[in-house]
Amino acid sequence: MSFRGFIERLEREGKLTKIERPVSKRLDVSGLLKALENNVVLFNKIKESDFRVVGNIFSTKELIASYFGIKPEELIQKMISAIENPTKPEIVNNAPCQEVEIDAIDLNKLPILFHCQNDGGNYISSGVVIAKHPSFGQNMDFHRMMQIDKNKFSVRVVSDRHFDQFLKDQKKMDIAVCVGNSPNILLAAATSVEKGMDELEIANSLESLKVVKAKCSDLLIPADCEFVIEGTISIDEKADEGPFVDLTETQDIVRQEPVFTVKKITHRKDAIWQALLPGGLEHKILMGMPREPTIFKKVNEAGVKCLDVSINPGGCSWLHAIIKIKKQNEDDGKKALAAAFEGHSSLKHAFVVDEDIDILNPLDVEWAMATRFQGDRDIFVRGREPGSSLDPSGEPGTKMTYKMGFDLTKPLVVEKGKTFEKVEFPKVNIKEFLD
Repeated sequence: MSFRGFIERLEREGKLTKIERPVSKRLDVSGLLKALENNVVLFNKIKESDFRVVGNIFSTKELIASYFGIKPEELIQKMISAIENPTKPEIVNNAPCQEVEIDAIDLNKLPILFHCQNDGGNYISSGVVIAKHPSFGQNMDFHRMMQIDKNKFSVRVVSDRHFDQFLKDQKKMDIAVCVGNSPNILLAAATSVEKGMDELEIANSLESLKVVKAKCSDLLIPADCEFVIEGTISIDEKADEGPFVDLTETQDIVRQEPVFTVKKITHRKDAIWQALLPGGLEHKILMGMPREPTIFKKVNEAGVKCLDVSINPGGCSWLHAIIKIKKQNEDDGKKALAAAFEGHSSLKHAFVVDEDIDILNPLDVEWAMATRFQGDRDIFVRGREPGSSLDPSGEPGTKMTYKMGFDLTKPLVVEKGKTFEKVEFPKVNIKEFLD
């Protein structure tokens, strides 16, 4: 199923909120997406553009799971299987994403959003970037892009990631920015895998897809996406990028970043632009969820039975993780915590809970901390080491932060008079007692 097909399904099921009044791409769309964050929203009339905009489309695990036709708790295993068993997508010669070609580039005609008052400019936040290296093949990941001219963007390139290494090696390279992608593409683009692995093959294992050769290069791109913006990025041409709202919902700084010059735009007929609210639930889900399988694997490899992992929104879906285990040994909690930090290097705080705790319910997790945790015995100190550049409290430049874990599991041997179980109240049929 394509991005477009999922929107149409949501509409048939009555799960699509439509805004028919004209709205501006400057502040209006982002404000409405925030106010309606638990709803998939389609904007049918954008004042500055002929294209429609949709947002919040994959803002919960339930929405993503429903796309794949599985339960939310099955997502981790599905992602692990796709990462371990990548498959090559089918290559086609004709694709919906290339139904319309534009050579006279004017980015102002696209509904590229201005999200928040202090932003540096209009931003693409949902773009999946595809690049290629002569030795390592294709790479697919996310990069935010600030429009700086009718045909140019400044692109936030995080140091030492694969895209950054590709660019440093080649100085200048062709890229394709794909907007309006299905969740198999989005989740694969957000995964961290070894250099040389094509994330499109992970996406194809999540759900089969077709790819097509780009118009200006030999890059292979998702055939069913809504828009493709093609051009070249150069390490020798730089411009201001920022400020912009980051995953932590705080404003990131201005940096000098490489410039992307657009050569061609292709899109579907009646294409729909995908908005991704920066710092919103959808941003958090798509960033954090692909790290859950890596933590899950590391905990199990440490000899602890891991049942589930949540990179939770309260921790910005990046800095915190909650790990559910089936405790079999007294040191399982500490072993799980140590493994969690190995599974996600940006992790700042980790929490391990028993199998009776709902890790998606913050009240339940806090209850476990209140009733099962003692600071002098259950704390795991990782210490000061590099964390995430997204953490505003981390040391500027070095990313140094203090990492800790919290073992919220109950002891296997309970002292006399102690109990760690919640009392179960009687089950009643309310309708029998209320008129």
